[in-house]
Amino acid sequence: MVGTRKSRLSIAQTNWAVSRLEAANDGAEYEIRTITTRGDTDARPLFAIDQKGIFEKEIDRQVIEGGVDFAVHSMKDVPSELPGELLLACVPARESSEDVLITRDGGPLESLKAGATVGTSSLRRAVEISQLRTDLDIVPVRGNIETRIHKVESGSLDAIILARAGISRLGLDTKFHTLDPKTFLPSPCQGALGLVARADSAATISMLRTIEDADSRAEVDAERALSGTLESGCRFPVGARAVCDGSNVDVRAAAFSVDGKERIDAHVGGPKDDAAAVGRSAGEQLDKHGVRQLALNWRAKVAEWNSR
Repeated sequence: MVGTRKSRLSIAQTNWAVSRLEAANDGAEYEIRTITTRGDTDARPLFAIDQKGIFEKEIDRQVIEGGVDFAVHSMKDVPSELPGELLLACVPARESSEDVLITRDGGPLESLKAGATVGTSSLRRAVEISQLRTDLDIVPVRGNIETRIHKVESGSLDAIILARAGISRLGLDTKFHTLDPKTFLPSPCQGALGLVARADSAATISMLRTIEDADSRAEVDAERALSGTLESGCRFPVGARAVCDGSNVDVRAAAFSVDGKERIDAHVGGPKDDAAAVGRSAGEQLDKHGVRQLALNWRAKVAEWNSR
């Protein structure tokens, strides 16, 4: 029994993982159980919800209690530290980590007129876009991917920013422009999936690890370690991207003041087999350069967005 959220994207991701598990484990059968989470029922912008794990806590509780054997999550929804009863058993091959700009004609950021409205559910995206274009009106938007795309197609918004991975996994035919990940860093673990099982379920863990991807695991370990070092999340805008190259992993990260006026960057490389240490080093580099002071004014931005 596999646990996941009810959204179309979550089900698509789970079906993708199940198809690979079936190919790697002859005779194994899987049944998907959808579970409603806090994040599915709370319509506020993500950074306005003062609770961690809003997209995974209820599902992981079912894993712990035996209601499902394992869960399939978007990796960026999985907290840096899991309950002791659980284990991140598998990270399968990662999708693209980049963000994309969706407009009616698929044009780049430079093509938007001054004053254009750009929707996002992410404070990190809002801050990054405002750094590149100070003349745009950045507005909070929620809803599933198709709903947000429709807001552009209908003219309610001039553009939105989404993860490229979601568009790919849903097979959506929409025009977009990929934002350069070296300047527009994605959310830590964006595009990756995390398969979570009970720590004492050796048979399930062994089965899940048949579809583990070593490079994707190293990238995720680095980015999660960085997030854990900074305790970043939906209300603390941090971008990070780890890329494996042979036996090494390269980590780029950036933290932003919530008014978009300041940015601190880190760039650290190191051995792939110690990816978590490389990620922690990047986080420590940001910390050394004043990231915590940079983040002190985020509450004012959250209050401003909540009033819109």
